Amino acid sequence: MTIDRTNPPALHATPGYHHVTKVQADHLIFLAGQCPLQPTGELAEGGLAGQTDQVMQNILIALEAAGAGPGDVVRTVIYVASPVREDLAAVWTQLNESPLAPAFTSASTLLGVAQLGFPGQLVEIDVTAALS
Repeated sequence: MTIDRTNPPALHATPGYHHVTKVQADHLIFLAGQCPLQPTGELAEGGLAGQTDQVMQNILIALEAAGAGPGDVVRTVIYVASPVREDLAAVWTQLNESPLAPAFTSASTLLGVAQLGFPGQLVEIDVTAALS
């Protein structure tokens, strides 16, 4: 498998992600949007930071179940239920200081949204990985 992450010189500098992720792989892995739900089905406590931590744990478990890890991630979409840019920045920082950080060096999108699927849910992350 080959993953080539690049930033074309004619595009703006990024805060860690790459504009282009080119993949040659035998298998693609698509995770359902990972929510901040604990194994019991309860929403994680601790506000935005606590929910982000639970989502990261869930992603790591799902990737491992597929035989993949954070370095195999080729695309992420991060949804934060907040119109406040500082909230989005805080989630981005928390993700990039976590064991999941290599996942966010690929093509990534960070969005502030009006609401997510579960009452009180503040964050969700969609992940695509590739394996040979």
